[in-house]
Amino acid sequence: MGKSVADQLVEMLADAGIKRIYAVTGDSLNHINDAVRRDGRIQWIHVRHEEVGAYAAGAEAQLNGLACCAGSSGPGHVHLINGLYDAHRSGAPVIAIASTCATHEFGSDYFQETNTIKLFADCSHYNQVANTPAQAPRMLQAALQHAVHKKGVAVLGLPGDVASADAENISTSLKLYRPSAVLRPTEKELQQLAALLQSAGKVAIYCGLGATAAHDEVVTLASLLKAPVGYSFRAKMGIEYDNPNEVGMTGLLGLASAYKSMHEADVVLLLGTDFPYTPFMPENAKIVQIDNQPEKLGRRASLEMGLCGDIGPTLQALMLLIQEKKDRKFLDTMLEFHEEVKRKLDTYVEDRGKEEAISPEYVATVISRLAANDAIFTVDTGMTNVWTARYIAATGKRTLLGSFNHGSMANAMPQAIGAALCQPGREVYALCGDGGLTMLLGDLMTIRQYNLPVKVIVFNNRALGMVKLEMEVAGLPDWQTDMVNPDFEGVATAMGFTAFTIRTPDEVEPVLTRVKDASGPVLVNIFTNPASLAMPPKIEFEQMKGYALWMGKLILGGRLDDVLEAVKSNYKHIKDVL
Repeated sequence: MGKSVADQLVEMLADAGIKRIYAVTGDSLNHINDAVRRDGRIQWIHVRHEEVGAYAAGAEAQLNGLACCAGSSGPGHVHLINGLYDAHRSGAPVIAIASTCATHEFGSDYFQETNTIKLFADCSHYNQVANTPAQAPRMLQAALQHAVHKKGVAVLGLPGDVASADAENISTSLKLYRPSAVLRPTEKELQQLAALLQSAGKVAIYCGLGATAAHDEVVTLASLLKAPVGYSFRAKMGIEYDNPNEVGMTGLLGLASAYKSMHEADVVLLLGTDFPYTPFMPENAKIVQIDNQPEKLGRRASLEMGLCGDIGPTLQALMLLIQEKKDRKFLDTMLEFHEEVKRKLDTYVEDRGKEEAISPEYVATVISRLAANDAIFTVDTGMTNVWTARYIAATGKRTLLGSFNHGSMANAMPQAIGAALCQPGREVYALCGDGGLTMLLGDLMTIRQYNLPVKVIVFNNRALGMVKLEMEVAGLPDWQTDMVNPDFEGVATAMGFTAFTIRTPDEVEPVLTRVKDASGPVLVNIFTNPASLAMPPKIEFEQMKGYALWMGKLILGGRLDDVLEAVKSNYKHIKDVL
């Protein structure tokens, strides 16, 4: 039997470093599946839902640099799309194989036929369909180059008859090339930036994911400029640790100290960030943005300077032009305020809550203290994001993954699958909301099938917590946000997990200690306080007015008990907003 196109493509994927394909096999995808089996270098990960496979591949790509998922004709590859959107917006190099019906059926409204180019156009850097055996390897090579170097998703549409056809030799390359280059601004631009920073009385630095590889350079520059350093959620693990000038995050999940630093500075230096929330950007400061993707410059704020460069080499060159400043007044004021903010956050930890209303802040703090120094945390979108952002500490070796740009529910558990498979030996905590976990609950069986040592922590507040808060600050009575959940411990036990339920604050530390030492899959169902809220670092009058209006509507609607519980659970916010 000669080599098929499927064999040829699997060889290329293995040679490029692909270790796993996350997929549900079937019909037009079966030839790829069989080629994987015969090649032996790639593991086929049989997920229960293709969306989970795309999320898992996105996590692996963020951790290891490249990953692959696949979906069969029609519904199979349609299921990939949400996870691929997340991977693409996260800059995760993912190859997606979208198998489809035979080429002679194109345009006939055939069973499960889709137009993959239209379908994936908005969530990919490369997106083509191979109609002939000669096209398939050439397109896959182009897909690999696009995914790795443009940092995102590349889709190869693969009809079943093409996959099963005999492979053809092509004159172009079958390899993935990984060149590297030094990218930084010109000397003239660096001199202009140095002069601006040197003359400014108060400088603040704000870092995104693109700055995390330059942690030491950021710390050194901040020391020279006597500048406080804020950061985005995605940059937290890479910037927070061993950083004497750090003042926390800003944005919807952030702290007042980072917000204050940026708004009281004369110059704000944005490093490797495409921070999405323009209302958190200062209006009066001069803003300088440095990014290795120049098309992103200026789309979040009006800039004094917009420069193109990788943060590490750019700061190394810039610091040669900077003389150390002596005046620490602005920095010390911001650091002192940051300490005050952290003391206020600790009050949520000290008040541990009560039975079936445990403070989620306390839970996150205990997890942070017990988790390994190099643990991987995956976190669901919503309130779980808030507790993670504020209470899971960085060490320089920990990794945090979430749906930070796409903002999808249900990402944490699937991402934990990819993390556990590609980084064996590291603790993996999936910090899940009850809404997120139930959305893709069936893939707990994928964790069990591969006996992955994932620790699934369910922040069970019996509600869509973030949506509830959104409605409250808009002055709307929360409607259809409450959830009736299954017995998560019972479900997980039936699936072969070691499982626990925590109902009181006294159980938190002893149970989570047992979880840390447990082998294999573990799930912990924790009854957290559904009335715990999280205010952003800047509280607008309209938000407070909306919150008061929400309370009034609940009282008039006979829900006085809900109002009293919200006030009791969040009394600590009063000193933050008055």
